[in-house]
Amino acid sequence: MKKIGILFGMEETFPPAFVERVNSKKEKDIVAEFVQIDKVMQGQPGGYSVIIDRISQDVPFYRAYLKNEAITGTSVINNPFWWSADDKFFNNALALAVGVAVPKTVILPSNVHPTDTTTKSFRNLKYPLDWDGIFNYIGFPAFFKPFAGGGWKNVYRIEDKEQFFKAYNETGQLVMMLQEEIQFTDYFRCYCIDRKDVRIMAYDPKQPHHLRYVREKQHHGKALLAKIKEGVMKLNNALGYDFNTVEFAVRDGVPYAIDFCNPAPDADVYSVGEENFEWVVEAAANMAIRRAKKAKANKFNTVWGDFVKSAAQGNIIE
Repeated sequence: MKKIGILFGMEETFPPAFVERVNSKKEKDIVAEFVQIDKVMQGQPGGYSVIIDRISQDVPFYRAYLKNEAITGTSVINNPFWWSADDKFFNNALALAVGVAVPKTVILPSNVHPTDTTTKSFRNLKYPLDWDGIFNYIGFPAFFKPFAGGGWKNVYRIEDKEQFFKAYNETGQLVMMLQEEIQFTDYFRCYCIDRKDVRIMAYDPKQPHHLRYVREKQHHGKALLAKIKEGVMKLNNALGYDFNTVEFAVRDGVPYAIDFCNPAPDADVYSVGEENFEWVVEAAANMAIRRAKKAKANKFNTVWGDFVKSAAQGNIIE
């Protein structure tokens, strides 16, 4: 019997719906359940062919557990090794490498020295930074946000230098990015499952969280939607994420990837809506079943993205 598990935290709607959907398909020798952990011993598997990870970004113990599961043959979705390595600033550079437009962005050293460092630790860093060069490159208004993390935590909208320095002085040891604001005419959030199934959803980030997914039918040009889907596929193939969302802001007909490092994206029925919820439950269940069928004992069954595979061969990603 091959077991599919889902590892989760405070979510109430997606995990049980996912388990129910997998089991309702009655695939021979495949069963889904909530992951159960009573001990984690190095190099010993926990008995799952597939694990859908929805919580390890917040629980370091779970991240270590999932790496152990992956190395012993479990197909972990998403890859916990890559998710531990990437960040939003690097992902922006990767987007440019695969031909996807992103806002102009710079990364900045933390305002407060990291613990156990002194001014001598930063002798390679010019002081002061070229603030005028940075501000002229990015322009205002801009967004100021952590280079790693999510959930709109510690995100500022900045309109001038004074606001920037006020915000910078509040960020402590966080490493932050200053990013061009894209004044958009349309905005989309897109599910991407198994790097093959894409659902493009109209989205309004200016609304309260529970109202951001636009319920009313909207009409958008086929060429724009095709370009957005192409961008979604390029990004997720490069990153190797099998359960992700990508956000695009459209300016002058060009979709700019704004946020595309969401390997545990919102899938709550009360925020995404019934139709989107139904789609993601079905797509995720089908993906998990496919992975369970393909998983082989004594093999690394967790997926790497094209960037890592190309780098391992000494190539730049195309």
